[in-house]
Amino acid sequence: MSSPVLGYVDRPGPLHALSGTAKLVVAIGIVLAAMITFDARYLAVLAVASAVCWALSRVRLSDLRAVLLVIAVFMVLNNLLIFAFAPGYGTELFGSRHVLLEGPGRWDVTREQLFYQLIVTLKYFAVIPSMLLFVATTRPPDFASSLNRIGVPYRVAFAVSLALRYVPDLQREARTISQAQQARGLDTSSRVGLVTRVRNLVSVLMPLLLGALERIETVSAAMELRGFGRGRRRTWYDARALRPHDALTMLLAVVMVGVSIALLVVNDGRFWNPFSA
Repeated sequence: MSSPVLGYVDRPGPLHALSGTAKLVVAIGIVLAAMITFDARYLAVLAVASAVCWALSRVRLSDLRAVLLVIAVFMVLNNLLIFAFAPGYGTELFGSRHVLLEGPGRWDVTREQLFYQLIVTLKYFAVIPSMLLFVATTRPPDFASSLNRIGVPYRVAFAVSLALRYVPDLQREARTISQAQQARGLDTSSRVGLVTRVRNLVSVLMPLLLGALERIETVSAAMELRGFGRGRRRTWYDARALRPHDALTMLLAVVMVGVSIALLVVNDGRFWNPFSA
């Protein structure tokens, strides 16, 4: 059976041993650090750190292949659209112009524009792995308790946990419905035309949607019968106590954000300008 599109990967590694709260704080710290600064040097360090964490996690690229493919397509489209609509933004930003390749009209390829788009790409490589690793190495109950520990209302935390928990179930159900429809002669492969394939996919999505709505109603009724949401606070069966390595990991997240803030002073702004020398 294939891996979930996005969910917990049960292949224990060093990151799996950390508490959900520590991993969530690190993920938020990396996101904040990457949002605050546009220093390409620091973003490259964060990207390398994310790559190292991915290697230590024992999560394979094939485990999240579908999500990574969508992100890669979006990243490429984002870079193409930036160059299409603002080909001179890098020049305006860094205050210099070094043309590498003359293009038609205003679409000249400059060092400044390529460097700016490199920064945008580095942000993807710095942020996306950390968020995906948090989801892939944290079981849904631990995910919910970690969200609640940092101040998210437990109703919201539990809803997020349920959503992640049912992603594999929905994937299995979609595969079962698709195979049943193919047995009835509805082909959704590339052997048929695009219009026919889309029409046949609707025959898969409609039962999947109706089944998901029925499941939501069943779970909601069960939770309501058990009095879920009556209390202002709740305890968590799967909550982990913070250990020394969890505290050290969270301290590292604080340091990463602190370095990003310090770079604002060092660079006299959010950008490091290598063309000013």
